[in-house]
Amino acid sequence: MAVFKTTLWRLISGTLGIICLSLMATLGILLKNYSDCCSCHEKWVGYRCNCYFISSEEKTWKESRHFCASQKSSLLQLQNRDELDFMSSSHHFYWIGLSYSEEHAAWLWENGSALSQHLFPSFETFKPKNCIAYNSKGNALDESCETKNRYICKQQLI
Repeated sequence: MAVFKTTLWRLISGTLGIICLSLMATLGILLKNYSDCCSCHEKWVGYRCNCYFISSEEKTWKESRHFCASQKSSLLQLQNRDELDFMSSSHHFYWIGLSYSEEHAAWLWENGSALSQHLFPSFETFKPKNCIAYNSKGNALDESCETKNRYICKQQLI
């Protein structure tokens, strides 16, 4: 009887050891995947599993869009007003992925989705045929798309 109990306990402890090792390996894989979430290229800033390129040079809106596309990213499409919280306070305006579509007679993001009015309620006063520049203080500015501004590219990692 004593030999049976010892063998049973060894079997149980061995099984629990294997389960524990499996859980630790799974946790290690999950932590590695999560830590890679904000692994961005040099000169890019990681924030909430996205990478942002904040330019110091100025380009037109189209030139900015082409640069972002060449980096497998797009001009910034704001999801909410606090998305730029990670930026230091800056007086510069940056091109974002928002422009006026004459075809749709509406402000559209670069991906074709419509602008949410709760994000920028003052857009009704902006001039059609322009593009939008944005700064870290939450101000939006409608300017000719041919004006040169700094720009922000966004690359979604997940």
